[in-house]
Amino acid sequence: MNYLDENIIKIGELEIVNYLPKKGIDTARQEIIEGLTASPKYISPKYFYDQAGSELFEAITRLDEYYPTRCEMEILSTLINQLEIDLYDLDIIELGSGDSSKIKTLIGPIPPHILSTINYYPVDISQSAITKSIEDISQLHNFKSITGIVTDFLHSFDYMPRRRHRLFCFLGSTIGNLSPAEANDFMQKIGEVMDGGDALLLGVDMVKDITVVEKAYNDTKGVTAAFNKNILKVVNRHVDASFEVHDFEHWAFYNKDEQRIEMHLKAQKDINVQLRAANQVIQLKKGETIHSENSHKFTENHLEALGHHGGMQVKKVFTDAKGWFSLAYYLKS
Repeated sequence: MNYLDENIIKIGELEIVNYLPKKGIDTARQEIIEGLTASPKYISPKYFYDQAGSELFEAITRLDEYYPTRCEMEILSTLINQLEIDLYDLDIIELGSGDSSKIKTLIGPIPPHILSTINYYPVDISQSAITKSIEDISQLHNFKSITGIVTDFLHSFDYMPRRRHRLFCFLGSTIGNLSPAEANDFMQKIGEVMDGGDALLLGVDMVKDITVVEKAYNDTKGVTAAFNKNILKVVNRHVDASFEVHDFEHWAFYNKDEQRIEMHLKAQKDINVQLRAANQVIQLKKGETIHSENSHKFTENHLEALGHHGGMQVKKVFTDAKGWFSLAYYLKS
């Protein structure tokens, strides 16, 4: 990778490379405005994760109703020694890394003399999340190096390190936030930058009882509702908008035909919202929604098909005791 000096943030001996300024704030503004002026209206879920959104999501993962993180952690705790990969001189690239809890669980069993040969690259759109993550993990684990990469990783595969053999980690069923076409495109693009012998560890939430799924996105404490509404504050900053959080209700339900949870923000009254960055005003009628997230659920047949789009083979699928969550392990031939 070629780093630009002005994009490097030093945190002691650690580095964060921020590529977002290079791509420009204008791109984000354009994307948000396009979504809010579409019919029906939508906001990309990647805008959930400012500092407040990242903290709220961490709180969600600790809720009784939210099973995905617990199930995934159960799998990760004993996984690393079951993977067909040489850990020596490995680059671990964690896409959409968020906090450090999952990578710490994955690498926990690795002996220190091997860990000291591994480079770790957390990749996320949130600089604050990466900063917190690398400070935390560097205090507990002696990697050879840790370099945070701030970018919209779904469109920035050229920024990934390509010097040694690599394990890509895309955990948390983040791929479920993509449409089927976007998920296929993601797998194709990551497959194009993977070399023979590289591996991908993909977290996916599996199809299961609808009641279990809907409870996970409608917790009794209202944390998910606060997380969903926080995206409006992010949008206000990006496009100088006039959204008022209390004007909207959190609405999440399972769409059986599409095999996904949908999250929406439902207007509680007729609303006019100024988008000052675009010199526009949008109107929402009472009951109209802004679609903020999908969370698709998967079957093993889906996992085989995803691998095909990336030119990868599923070597093994690891599941928790209940079979609610899976980690698919792909190898590039």
